[in-house]
Formats: sequence, structure tokens, C-alpha cells
Amino acid sequence: MSRIGKLPVTIPAGVEVAVKDNQINVKGALGALALTQNALVKVENKGGTLTFVPVDESREANAMSGTMRQLVNNMVNGVSKGFEKKLTLLGVGYKAQAQGAKLNLTVGYSHPVVMDMPAGIKVETPTPTEILIKGSDRQRVGQIASEVRAVRPPEPYKGKGIRYADEKVVIKETKKK
Repeated sequence: MSRIGKLPVTIPAGVEVAVKDNQINVKGALGALALTQNALVKVENKGGTLTFVPVDESREANAMSGTMRQLVNNMVNGVSKGFEKKLTLLGVGYKAQAQGAKLNLTVGYSHPVVMDMPAGIKVETPTPTEILIKGSDRQRVGQIASEVRAVRPPEPYKGKGIRYADEKVVIKETKKK
């Protein structure tokens, strides 16, 4: 059996998990999330812990038990603590500004780039060169951060652009005569 799939998910105080039909619903202080249950995995709620057992001994069921366990664990962590991604802007004149549910980026184009944030995602700019994306759904937070980074990815010669805070950009050497 999958090593990740064997670990139970503990449900913290203030989080409600409901397993009905083929749907797993998680409710908490930061919102509510839902996931369609896979037919290869049996989910059991036993007194504050969730266990994930493969229906049969197939390789697919074994792999899916670990996947379902981690997806539900991310949902529980998301509605209790939340997830965040931090981006930094490097470049002369590059700046970001959060205006409600919109992110206004000035990153060297002839016009500012305005991005609308979907519901459930908050964007903050602690400084003009930092962007903080927060939300309860880990996948959506990562996807939005990726889309913001794609507006102006770091270039390899000077490193200018939008990058993740922990990202290391390898700088290429310029051509020599």
C-alpha cells in the first residue's frame, strides 16, 4: 500500500468534514471546498481522523489512495490555515499594485497589465516589488501565481522579471568576441 495513503488525516478543531455519496466536503474558517471521491478509494471518518483504504490490491487503487489522502489533507489545511505564494519583481521601474480584486502590474510593457483575481483568492502587495497571493485552495493559489509569473518570466541574462520568492535564476554569461 502507498506509504502516504497509510497516514490518517487528523481533522483540527473548527473544521467539518462530510463524506457523502461520492463527494467529500470540507468546511472551515477560511471557506468550504469539495472534492469528488474516486471509486478506487474508500474514505472512512473515525472520530476526528480520516483514513483512506484502496478498494482492491491493484496498482491504480494503491496510487490513488495516496493521491486522495494528500488532496483531502491539502483541503483541511487550506480551510484552517490557508496557503500563500510570494512573488518578487526585479527590474528598473517594475512595480505591482493591488486594487481590490485586481492586480495592476507595470513590468516594462507599453501599457500596465491588469489581472482579475477569481473569488476566494486574495492578493496583497506589501511593497511595490512584492506580491502575496493567498487562498484556501492550494491548486488555485499555485495556478494564479503561475499566471502572474507568466506575464514577465525572469530572463536569463540579467534576471529581470517576476519570480517566486524562493526561485533561483541561473544567469547566463554574455557572448565574448
